[in-house]
Amino acid sequence: MSDIQILDGGMGQELIHRYGQPPTPLWSTHVMMHEPDLVGDIHDDYFAAGADVATTNSYAIHRDRLERHDAANGTSLEDDFANLHQKACEIASRARDKHGKGMIAGSLGPLGFSYRPDLSFPPEEAAEIFAEIVKIHEPLVDVHLIETVSSIEHARGGLLGTSASSKPTWLAMTVKDEDGTKLRSGESLADIKPLIDEYNIEKLLINCATPEAVDQSISVISDVKVPFGAYANGFTFITSDFTKTETVDALQARDDLGPEAYADFCDKWANQGATVLGGCCEVGPAHIAELKRRFG
Repeated sequence: MSDIQILDGGMGQELIHRYGQPPTPLWSTHVMMHEPDLVGDIHDDYFAAGADVATTNSYAIHRDRLERHDAANGTSLEDDFANLHQKACEIASRARDKHGKGMIAGSLGPLGFSYRPDLSFPPEEAAEIFAEIVKIHEPLVDVHLIETVSSIEHARGGLLGTSASSKPTWLAMTVKDEDGTKLRSGESLADIKPLIDEYNIEKLLINCATPEAVDQSISVISDVKVPFGAYANGFTFITSDFTKTETVDALQARDDLGPEAYADFCDKWANQGATVLGGCCEVGPAHIAELKRRFG
């Protein structure tokens, strides 16, 4: 199946496992500031495992998140907003250059909190925020990746923000763990389909939900006219505590989702036409190596 494009796996959880410090809502940004080589090592490991794409460590770098952190800790991270984005892109690019090939996907994470569509910004306001990031990423990435999109409104805001870019956009939706046909907002996943043509989405993905939920999601999106795929997480489920604090010690990793078990799920998605496969939280380099063995 040489037509399968292999994404990387999760960054944040790998940093937690390797850094050895308690997580915070800005743990991946914190590590990048203090141990940037660790972020680079993870990108290196994913490329070595067979990934075709490196996703920048910029998911949580939003002004609203930095401002909350500054207010709580007496810091001034928000002043480094542009530099942090530039740094995330440059670290990923160096890993790609060292590997000799591959793509860079500029990560655009959710505003507010992950999995909290009720805190989503109105699309026009969100568009301005995303557009600021897109302008920074534009010279350094191959594609803009709007991740963990939990509502139609969230999707529209992100897509408006990337609409002026010369680089393509991939849209990654997140669904309910208990019902993969529904976005975390409760809206039908199928309702995203009209946006594909409206905003010229290059690829449609499902991310950061259980593989079992993704099984259901792939059945919903398998009739779209653009390439589609998925990168699931390895958590048991997303808890209500996490949606309030965004520290991953509120989440539990599964013990039944090793590389072969995860790749078995990906086999099913590929058999339904998925051509983009990778991993999210708790899916690491060993999982990506197994995907490469099967699909590369």
